[in-house]
Amino acid sequence: MRAARPLSVVLLVALVLSAAACGSAHNARAWAASVCGTLSPWRTEIGSLTTRAQQQINVNTTPTQAKENLSRLFAGAQKASERARAGVAEAGVPDVDNGKKIAEGFTGALAGLRDAYGKAATGIDGLATTPAKVFYQQVEKVVAQLNTDYQASSLDTSKLDSPELKQAFDEVPECR
Repeated sequence: MRAARPLSVVLLVALVLSAAACGSAHNARAWAASVCGTLSPWRTEIGSLTTRAQQQINVNTTPTQAKENLSRLFAGAQKASERARAGVAEAGVPDVDNGKKIAEGFTGALAGLRDAYGKAATGIDGLATTPAKVFYQQVEKVVAQLNTDYQASSLDTSKLDSPELKQAFDEVPECR
């Protein structure tokens, strides 16, 4: 009987410590560090994919090659955006006023970006490669729609005002 008591105490202590760890993981600084740690590689990857996509449009490739490359690039951006969305979702909710709304704003914007890239990949996949002139005109339309969808999905930080998070984003090394 006495052996059960220390075990229950150990379990209780473990539960309290894990709850405390979860609580501290959601403070403004920890949340900002987690979000920036997730978004930094995403931004780098999206920048690289965007540069390659622009090069593909400007390089003298066959329509079939351009279609394959652009489709792969947009699908890659879609996957990268989903990884970023999942990473931000894992950060949880910051312990600040309107924390849930702020976290949902970040994950919602990333979901919108993911969907915009997915729509562009699908759009490219659906294009006929002949005649070449028409193909490239249609690529321009897909890219223009991507830009429109991308802008519509952007996070409006003016609606997610939190002095604690602003300070945290300015101070944590992961955000620099």
